[in-house]
Amino acid sequence: MTSSLFSAVESNKVNPAKKPKLLVVDDEQDNLDLLYRTFRREFTVFRADGGIKALEILAKEGEMAAIISDQRMPEMNGTEFLSRTVSDFPDTMRIVLTGYTDITDLIDAINSGQVHKYITKPWEPDQLKLVVSEATQTYDVLKQRSEELIRSQAQNALLSVIVQIAQQSDQLDSCVMPLADAFCQNFGADGVMMQLVEQGALSSTHAKCGHCIWDLASDPLVQQAISTGKSQISLDADGKTNSAQPCKTSVVIAITFRDEVLGILTLGWQDANAVSLGDIAAIQQCADEVAIALTCIRFYAKL
Repeated sequence: MTSSLFSAVESNKVNPAKKPKLLVVDDEQDNLDLLYRTFRREFTVFRADGGIKALEILAKEGEMAAIISDQRMPEMNGTEFLSRTVSDFPDTMRIVLTGYTDITDLIDAINSGQVHKYITKPWEPDQLKLVVSEATQTYDVLKQRSEELIRSQAQNALLSVIVQIAQQSDQLDSCVMPLADAFCQNFGADGVMMQLVEQGALSSTHAKCGHCIWDLASDPLVQQAISTGKSQISLDADGKTNSAQPCKTSVVIAITFRDEVLGILTLGWQDANAVSLGDIAAIQQCADEVAIALTCIRFYAKL
């Protein structure tokens, strides 16, 4: 993707750099406070005094780059707690703090992939910082690979639908809804709208799916996309929404063929910064294929 294809609006950057999230778990308040002070500058730190509380935080806050957990805790020990996070958060790096001399349980957890490393108590702050830094770097690599795989699968599935529609449809109005639904399903949007453009203005042919939808005619980003032929991005990083854009993240795609805008495709997400540059590039590539499909359908409809 090049800068000529997109315009970022409201002075927002795509996925601006944010502190990685770190969860620290220990039943001793002094240790929790120490861990918080150690990492608060580089991380957004969440604290839990036990495994049950930590699971509640994960359910609310979502995936962490790393989790540091004490091993010896009441109700649920560290390795047991961490093992319960693997299925939901496979890329998260897990680190155990332990004072045990018998580390059989830890070795089993490490061998099974449930724990990245263990640190013995009392720990050296610099050593722990180094371990966490290396762990978060590994997390970034794993996360990037996972996202690339998911994106590739979504893109391939969507392209298959586009090809099928291009081969089977003979009227433009019959293909808009299947295309909107395919983008919604494959890119996990909360809402998708697609509306065809004729002679530089929105036509009556349109489709909507999902629950995060709005009137394209009243959206200034849509008019800007039509007039410039460039897709528009609104991340709404401050969490503000308006009547024209009820979603915190919206991507307005100009579907163009040979400099002619054939349609507008808008995807919305209720979370801020919900998409990456890679996601947007994949959506635009699929939209370029849609432009070819619409051109073919329009040609054969005239025969």
